[in-house]
Amino acid sequence: MISLQIENLTKSVGDRLLFGDVTLGVNEGDKIGIIAKNGAGKSTFLRILAGKEDYDSGKITLRNGLRVAYLDQDSNFTQGLPIIEACLEQAPVPEEFQHSEEDAWKYRQRMVQILGQLGIDDAEAPVDHQSGGQLKRMAIACAVIAEPDILLLDEPTNHLDIKVIEWLESYLQRSRATILMVTHDRYFLDRVCNKIIEIDREQMYAFEGNYNYYLRRRQERIEAMGAELARVKNTLRREQEWMNRQPQARAGKAKYRIDQYYDLKERSRINLSERNVNLELNKASYIGNKIFEAEGISKSFGDKKILDDFTYTFARGEKVGIIGPNGVGKSTFIKMLLGLVPQDKGQWNVGETVRFGYYSQEGIQFDENKKVIDAVTEMTEEIVTSDGARLSPMQFLQHFLFSVPDQQKYIYKLSGGERRRLYLATVLMRNPNFLILDEPTNDLDIVTLGLLEDYMARYKGCAIIVSHDRYFLDNIVDHIFVMEGNGVVKDFPGNYSDWRAFMQQLKAEETSKSSNSKPSDSNNDKSSTQDTEKAIANRPPQKKRLSYKEQRELEALETELEALNAEKAELEALFNSGAQIDDVANKAARYSELKELLDEKEMRWLELTDGL
Repeated sequence: MISLQIENLTKSVGDRLLFGDVTLGVNEGDKIGIIAKNGAGKSTFLRILAGKEDYDSGKITLRNGLRVAYLDQDSNFTQGLPIIEACLEQAPVPEEFQHSEEDAWKYRQRMVQILGQLGIDDAEAPVDHQSGGQLKRMAIACAVIAEPDILLLDEPTNHLDIKVIEWLESYLQRSRATILMVTHDRYFLDRVCNKIIEIDREQMYAFEGNYNYYLRRRQERIEAMGAELARVKNTLRREQEWMNRQPQARAGKAKYRIDQYYDLKERSRINLSERNVNLELNKASYIGNKIFEAEGISKSFGDKKILDDFTYTFARGEKVGIIGPNGVGKSTFIKMLLGLVPQDKGQWNVGETVRFGYYSQEGIQFDENKKVIDAVTEMTEEIVTSDGARLSPMQFLQHFLFSVPDQQKYIYKLSGGERRRLYLATVLMRNPNFLILDEPTNDLDIVTLGLLEDYMARYKGCAIIVSHDRYFLDNIVDHIFVMEGNGVVKDFPGNYSDWRAFMQQLKAEETSKSSNSKPSDSNNDKSSTQDTEKAIANRPPQKKRLSYKEQRELEALETELEALNAEKAELEALFNSGAQIDDVANKAARYSELKELLDEKEMRWLELTDGL
């Protein structure tokens, strides 16, 4: 049954068309993910469906009697109120809770219950100074409390920690509501959605299936577009020759052929180059063997411990993810490393060659009245790429999906995602050898995320990444710092999914154990912690899983070993041939060098393949 019908919907912003003549039917129970490059109109589309924004032309028909709830990217609660009162003020009250004081009390209790499920235990706390994550939880509670028939969600996972994301994921999987959502969280899309809509070049394309299915079908569409573009350009070359003839030579030709020429010329202007853009631009500056050492770092805010005697030595090329609940101190951790927040005890010893590139949640303040190209040109007039080529700011910005017309936009006209992409560009263009990324995936579109992941996989420097994006962590990090609270930091050897699987296994074992025996004393919490630490220390060896970087290193090693062994065999054959050898000293030195190289490479190969 159709819940929502969209016919010939068109929307422009100024002289720019976002999408035109869109016709789409949304069935009851559909769970639809909306994907597009930042600035393409994803949020605008949701706001139109929610009745928050006008459109140029078309028709939107909603089945009678359906309740619609909308979650905006930005929360706007009345300051000075307790959390519960601010939520009750903003949330729509279903008709069944409007008849009596008892109904109002039940509705209030329902809101308190949902807030608790979202991790807000003190509903009487003031709204003032609540974090972005807390405000997002409040907004989600306001959206879901009425059990709407249609739920419109704009970046629902932004600012949430992983625990709450997984709660919301489970809630939406079970929900019978029709859902349309804009999100960059690819695991979220994959596990919740049964349909994907992509906005691309002012059109909308619908794909039945989850995110992984969409990726396959999208690639097929792009390849088909590429083939069509090649055909159009071949035809255009022939028509161009005809058009270049003297007017009298084609005077008798049909007008339709002239019209066809101009149509082909327009179609040939489609640019598919953004599909092949990559961010492998910056040659990370040299970084020495000493990266940084943390010695006995402790930090507290009142009674709240962030770190307690934290000690760690960071190695060259290491990429670590940091996870933990909101408010546990993840951002404070990296601000201490950068010297932006003082520690209470201990010291950071940072190597002299370390050159940080810091992408913060807060971002930087651009001059709103400057154009994109002018803002970047003021910072640098030339960027050196990894292969030594030199790019102008205009060329550089195109690698970050800012077309030449986009570069002429004033910054105040950019979407939130476009601003974050511009900020990312300014961080990477400085050639850092140690990247610190604090929630880098918030507000970035999926295209940019893919490019950033590809860049990070090839990045030769070090990185610390604070992120709730499970897909991003799985693809990038070598291991994870789990900040558990009260100053406790556990170092887990693996990515996020490895850690999640281990914790689920541990929980299952503890549940089985508790069902077979009753607790014997009041020290259960301490005993449980000791059991967990013992389990981590003594867990049976698992099959080794190489990171993306290690996989690439192993492939390169195998190629190098083959070439080195071949060269060594050639020299041995030469030495054993009895023939006169020119430059024998250099060849003997090279032979000794080859043996040392082979020993080194083979040892590293054994390290990588041990346990596979």
